[in-house]
Amino acid sequence: MTATADTRYFTSYSGAGLPLKLVGELAPDDMRNRNTFYRGSFDEAGRLVACEKIVYGETEVRHDYRYHPDGRLARAEIADGGDEPAVLDYPA
Repeated sequence: MTATADTRYFTSYSGAGLPLKLVGELAPDDMRNRNTFYRGSFDEAGRLVACEKIVYGETEVRHDYRYHPDGRLARAEIADGGDEPAVLDYPA
């Protein structure tokens, strides 16, 4: 994962837009018995910059986000195990 200010764990996400909205935050003690979870890394501004869906210890899907200076999403890269990640650019 990208070096960030904060990494947290979640049970799922809500909505269909990007960046994903992670929900159901898990305490570190809850991680021992989880087979599937989302790991989110957040920057100093609290924005999600990387998100991985972890299934049985392996990354199944990964999202990486970059933001415009005003905080709006600028770019999303989505890797789902295929050859090349999908890249979505959001102009300023």
